[in-house]
Amino acid sequence: METIYLAGGCLWGVQYFLNTLPGVIKTEAGRANGQMQDLNSPYDGYAECVKTNFDPKKIKLTQLLTYFFEIIDPYSLDKQGMDIGHKYRTGIYSKDPNHLIEAKAFIQKQPKAAKIQVEVLPLTNYIPSSPEHQDHLERFPQDHYLCSIPWDLLDKYKET
Repeated sequence: METIYLAGGCLWGVQYFLNTLPGVIKTEAGRANGQMQDLNSPYDGYAECVKTNFDPKKIKLTQLLTYFFEIIDPYSLDKQGMDIGHKYRTGIYSKDPNHLIEAKAFIQKQPKAAKIQVEVLPLTNYIPSSPEHQDHLERFPQDHYLCSIPWDLLDKYKET
């Protein structure tokens, strides 16, 4: 099993989508690469992300990133759909340097690669989201309108 952290705007839709992919073992909604400043602003600088455990024998990292790029606008800076702000930036984070090398190579092969705004950085820290944010769209599918990802795309790979 390998782990990568994917930030694509609102974490509810990203987590729901990733959970539908073959080879994804487990996900957890959280926040990555910020700083704890004080108790009043515990998520300062963090990106909303999804910790994604996957089986590389069932899904290669490049395939996982191909799926991920279906649900994000990689050319948008600090914005996905109606979600605006630095915490909604897109990013690929990992503790494994090989993941970062592979992610950068993947991005370089994309159309207009020089204009892509997706961060590719080492994971410096991670905070899991509270329980009410875990698998939110599974529990409250009526909230899908809050996500920038269209519902039919969210369910594109869901096994029936």
